[in-house]
Amino acid sequence: MKLLQNKTVLITGASRGIGKGIATVFAEHGANVVFTYSSSVDAANALETELQALGVQAKGYQSNAADFEQAQELVENVLADFSTIDVLINNAGITKDNLLIRISEEDFDKVIEVNLKSVFNLTKAVQRTMLKQRHGSIINMSSVVGVKGNAGQSNYAASKAGIIGFSKSIALELGSRNIRCNVIAPGFIETEMTAKLSEEVVAGWRAGIPLKRGGTPNDVANACVFLASDLSSYITGQVINVDGGMLT
Repeated sequence: MKLLQNKTVLITGASRGIGKGIATVFAEHGANVVFTYSSSVDAANALETELQALGVQAKGYQSNAADFEQAQELVENVLADFSTIDVLINNAGITKDNLLIRISEEDFDKVIEVNLKSVFNLTKAVQRTMLKQRHGSIINMSSVVGVKGNAGQSNYAASKAGIIGFSKSIALELGSRNIRCNVIAPGFIETEMTAKLSEEVVAGWRAGIPLKRGGTPNDVANACVFLASDLSSYITGQVINVDGGMLT
């Protein structure tokens, strides 16, 4: 059963990793997929072709979600091409990890800008469309680090915790208009980024997880499908940890 037939989803940062996994699973469920990328033109073109092969409309836009004006322009372009946005997934994010004693102001500001301000930018940009159509699902990607904190990641933790507070506020603001806003907090998800870690480090992570494995982008994508579909029509303002029980 295709749970997202004819819905249009906008995903930020989808040319690789979790974002790419979400885009693929959404297309498999019948959604038209619009995604942004920052610099990976070849990867974006390849993904566009892959998604279209699944029988849906798909288009990548080079856009910086952390830039307010670019976010507004992006949504205008998407509406011109697709006429609606039913689901927004704010997935773009970066890390610049360091202990507080070593972290620079520039690295702190950059992580907040890319991870948190981008969520504000895109949510504000799609708000008018969703208000007009009187429905919408906004899914913001946080992290277990935003729920629990982590030494050496104060900037990242602050940005991801900020997403949770922002999302709960938007759920309260827009709920009466049938617009839902929820958060997914992934744990240790195995992607191209984690592939750079040593096998020993990865084994250590897996050992600390009750399900004894790392997550996959599909694990996160399936949670997104649930929150984007009518199956979750009475769920808003919630944080779902997709972490194999890591924070239990």
